[in-house]
Amino acid sequence: MSILRAADSPGEKIVVGVMSCSGRGTAHMKALLQVPNVEIAYVCDVDSTRLATGVREVMKKQAKEPKAVKDFRRMLDDRDVDAITIAAPNHWHAIATIIACAAGKHVYVEKPGSHNAREGELMVAAARKHKRVVQMGNQRRSWPGMIEAVARLREGVIGRLFSARCWYVASRPTIGRGKPAPVPETLDWTLWQGAAPERPYLDNIVHYNWHWRWHWGGGEMANNGIHSLDVARWGLGVEYPRRITYGGGRYHFDDDQETPDTGVATFDFGNVFISWDCSSCHPRKAEPIGTTIFYGEKGTLIIQGGDYKVFDPAGKQVAEGKGKAGDVEHFANFADAIRGKTKPNSEIAEGQKSTLLCHLANIAWRAGHTINFDPKTRRIIGDPDAMKFWGRDYRPGWEPKV
Repeated sequence: MSILRAADSPGEKIVVGVMSCSGRGTAHMKALLQVPNVEIAYVCDVDSTRLATGVREVMKKQAKEPKAVKDFRRMLDDRDVDAITIAAPNHWHAIATIIACAAGKHVYVEKPGSHNAREGELMVAAARKHKRVVQMGNQRRSWPGMIEAVARLREGVIGRLFSARCWYVASRPTIGRGKPAPVPETLDWTLWQGAAPERPYLDNIVHYNWHWRWHWGGGEMANNGIHSLDVARWGLGVEYPRRITYGGGRYHFDDDQETPDTGVATFDFGNVFISWDCSSCHPRKAEPIGTTIFYGEKGTLIIQGGDYKVFDPAGKQVAEGKGKAGDVEHFANFADAIRGKTKPNSEIAEGQKSTLLCHLANIAWRAGHTINFDPKTRRIIGDPDAMKFWGRDYRPGWEPKV
């Protein structure tokens, strides 16, 4: 006999658990608490200090105190929970999504949504098999200004489109050299690692610098590149590239970071082209430039934050649009998709098409050569050295299964 779960017949009220009380986890809480008829029933973190912070954050806006758990699977045991949101590190994204879908929960998962290309395929399969709503956290898909900008591109505001240029700059400091150290008493290091094969604890990994180690993260490409690349792919109306390059390196500091801090990635779709330029340790203040720029036969459309501007071929501004930038609209869309009132603005299959660009670029960088990709088979062509990076090994007992 099948057991009816809350997520199978949602009412107006959506009961949610939040995985990770990090910066993005806190952002999840703040946004969810602004969506009508959403209750945060659980907060979850492997660090007890951050877990307590999560409870306090929810209590600022919600009268009912959420339950605090260390293991996200305890949230899944509660039949009253409709959905979970995942703001844990990248190596947890797909694993937690697959397990949650199998438990009958809907999922909002932070970008990039998967640690590697194979996981992206598996999480889409899990969403389909268990008929769950899975939304990826590339929130620009719900920003009014972005929706309007893409609509203007579709209308031909700058004519036939040729390419899009993406741009990311920051002033990140060195992460230093990690030293073996006792695991803090507040941290469950084994659970933090989850499905990732065991590594010794170092004092410069948690809670952020894991981004720059291939074992857990995907570098700036998967951290911030996903946002502008998703907008570029959306605006151009393309899905899978046929040729990918990524040149650059770790130039600014001699430390433990394995991923590039400076580089340019290119994606050839056959009829249009996307480039992504990164300088994560140098902000390039002399070059005020949009995060995503579209080039067409009749001009240019520049996106900056939640706004956009349109220029004619002579460089004269001829139109603009302004829109709110934030998380609330994306979470509201997720909640309404669970209620069956709409479709998710970034359903996981669509989101993972953009994430795949990040994975392919990182594969090109790690393999050290151009990647040729077949959009029909969705596989790298004739390149076993590159395909070694398609998936990953897992800790015994944590292999993802759909």
